[in-house]
Amino acid sequence: MRLDLSTDLVTLLQAITDVESVSGNERELADMVEEALSVHDHLEMSRDGDCVVARTNWGRPQRVVIAGHLDTVPVANNLPSRLEQTPDGLHVVGRGTCDMKGGVAVQLKLAAELADATRDITWIFYDHEEVGADLNGLKRLAENAPHLLEADFAVLMEPTDARIEGGCQGTCRIRIEIAGQASHSARSWLGKNAIHGLSDVLERLNAYEAQEVDVEGLTYREGMNAVLVSGGIAGNIIPPSAVIEVNYRFAPDKAPEDALAELRRVFDGYEFEVTDMSPAARPGLDKEIAMDFVASVGSTPKPKYGWTDVARFSALGIPAVNYGPADPSLAHTDHEYCPADQLDMCADGLRRWLAPDQES
Repeated sequence: MRLDLSTDLVTLLQAITDVESVSGNERELADMVEEALSVHDHLEMSRDGDCVVARTNWGRPQRVVIAGHLDTVPVANNLPSRLEQTPDGLHVVGRGTCDMKGGVAVQLKLAAELADATRDITWIFYDHEEVGADLNGLKRLAENAPHLLEADFAVLMEPTDARIEGGCQGTCRIRIEIAGQASHSARSWLGKNAIHGLSDVLERLNAYEAQEVDVEGLTYREGMNAVLVSGGIAGNIIPPSAVIEVNYRFAPDKAPEDALAELRRVFDGYEFEVTDMSPAARPGLDKEIAMDFVASVGSTPKPKYGWTDVARFSALGIPAVNYGPADPSLAHTDHEYCPADQLDMCADGLRRWLAPDQES
């Protein structure tokens, strides 16, 4: 099957949704994307594994990256896609329609359509976003071909309800192990209960007051929470060890070392192991190019509370925002969907920014 990029966005979204592309199985869809875009003379094509890159080279003074991932979480009896007419309008229902093939459909449509624009554009369609960071296609592209990511601004088309969400919060997970001493539970005084020893850690978390931090006019609400607890051997043994895992979501005013300093402050006296650290991303909304984007889209920016790949752009010194169709709270749900009208809203917003004379 070939993708018809001249068709309407709803039809295009259904076409790419019906190509199953669970992480690790993106090859078929990546091939179709490459084939569909390679016929357009204004695009220079590159590929790294199952990451497809299409670039214009008009010699404009600014370049922007518009990126989206091709993979989805596993299918849950929600393919093929279907249309659902609701009181709120037409919905495209199916795995990946929200996260994030709705955004990919907009990318594909505009990449083919915009044969001229006020800025050079790098369109990136990458693999392995929904799995471990070590497999991430955008990360791999940055390592293998960093010149393809060079830009003045980036838009990641993650679902945002067709609103701008600036930057993203960082996330850190730590593991604290409490040592005890095993004994028969009938003689508990001979042992030391490690699970009971978790109480001090939990009390510190309960007492923790999450900060609200203003960054470039956006207010990010931080959070520090226990997310996993494990311990115990059997119902008649005093547990000799217990483990608690804590997740800290921190605002973009903090670097990873600042986040670790805060965790050391809260858990003073404890040793902990860092099991995950992903830096936050400043939105860059104070930059002229970002302000132009906001004005063109006509959306009041909001903070992104979750972590997204905008942080990869931020690490490269490229300000970045999230902007795409569909409600992010529907991502990964069995009944995820993308509203048809938001496909058009996002396409028109990008047209106004990139090629105002071509706005539909």
